[in-house]
Amino acid sequence: MKSQLLHGRSGALRNTHKFAFRLSGLMLLAALSAPAFANSDLPAVRSTDVQTISTSSPASTSVLAGLDNTAIPQDLVMMPSGQAAVTASSIKESRVQQLLKRALTLLGTPYRWGGTTTSGFDCSGLVGYVFRTALGIELPRVSRDMATRGESVSRDELIEGDLVFFSRGKVVDHVGIYIGNGQFVHAPRTGRDVSVSKLEGYWARHFVSARRVAGI
Repeated sequence: MKSQLLHGRSGALRNTHKFAFRLSGLMLLAALSAPAFANSDLPAVRSTDVQTISTSSPASTSVLAGLDNTAIPQDLVMMPSGQAAVTASSIKESRVQQLLKRALTLLGTPYRWGGTTTSGFDCSGLVGYVFRTALGIELPRVSRDMATRGESVSRDELIEGDLVFFSRGKVVDHVGIYIGNGQFVHAPRTGRDVSVSKLEGYWARHFVSARRVAGI
C-alpha cells in the first residue's frame, strides 16, 4: 500500500513538472515570436491614421462646410459701401468735371442764332453741344423742352452741372450750365460771346427753374 502511494505521488510530481515545463516552453516561444508578430502583415494603427480620423470627425469640421450657397438669392443686389461707394462718387465727380471742362473751353465762342457748333452757339445749342460731346448725353434742341427733362431742383440745391433756366415772359427762353459759386456758363445774346455770369441781379430776377440731368 505504501509503495502504491509513493508511486502515485511520484507520478503526480512528474506530471506537475511536465506541465510546468510545457508552460515555460510556451512562454519562451511567445517571447521569441513577438518581433515576428510586430513585423507581420497585420495592419497597425499609425500616427497619420489618428490624424486623419481626427480631422474628418464632425466636431472638427468648419461651420462653413455645411453652408448651402444655392439658398442665397442670385439676384441679391449689394448696396455699395466702403471703397465701392467712394469709387461711385469719384466717377460722378469725374463726369461733372468733364462737363465743366468742355463748357469752359468754349468761352469766347461767338453767339449765333440757331448755332450748334464751335463756329457759333445760341444758348440751347451750347448746352446741347457740351452734354453731347463731353458725356454722350442727347438733350432736346430748345431750352423750353430741356426744362422738362431730368429732376427738378430748387435754387438753393444747385450743384455743378445742373441746368438753370430763365424767362423774360411766360415761357422758358434761355438756359445755362451751373458751374458752382453762384455762377453759370451760357451764350447770352447776339453781340456777346460764350461767358460766365453770376446768378444775381438781372439773371436772378429772370430765373425760373433748374433741372438735374440724368446720367451725369
